[in-house]
Amino acid sequence: MGYDAGSDESPRVEERIYDLEERLLEYAAAIIRLERELPRDRESNHIAGQLLRSGTSPLPNHGEAESAESPADFVHKLKVCLKELRETRRWLLLVLRVPLIDRSPTIDALLQETIELIRIFVASIRTAERRSSKAEDTAP
Repeated sequence: MGYDAGSDESPRVEERIYDLEERLLEYAAAIIRLERELPRDRESNHIAGQLLRSGTSPLPNHGEAESAESPADFVHKLKVCLKELRETRRWLLLVLRVPLIDRSPTIDALLQETIELIRIFVASIRTAERRSSKAEDTAP
């Protein structure tokens, strides 16, 4: 059900992808596809730019977390991903509230994926912080 490298079609957000890097890659691509659907007026351009920035940011920041220099650095970089996902959720809600585009299964799936990614990062941060504090407790 994940991405098939031999396929010409990219997976949609609705599909279950368990590899977090792949999931964040598809999420960023879905944000870009959504941004392309927004109208080209002053308000939409502002929101589109913000949505594009915050919605594509978790992918490279997750890569930074994988190369963290310490447990604290790892947690910090995960928190940056979480912050950007929460911001993206709010921009998506604004897109729907105005509305800048009609509500569709695609945007509903993107909003749901945002919420699921937020939950994943909250759980990952808690786990990393717990492991870090256990390591400090057992250090000589």
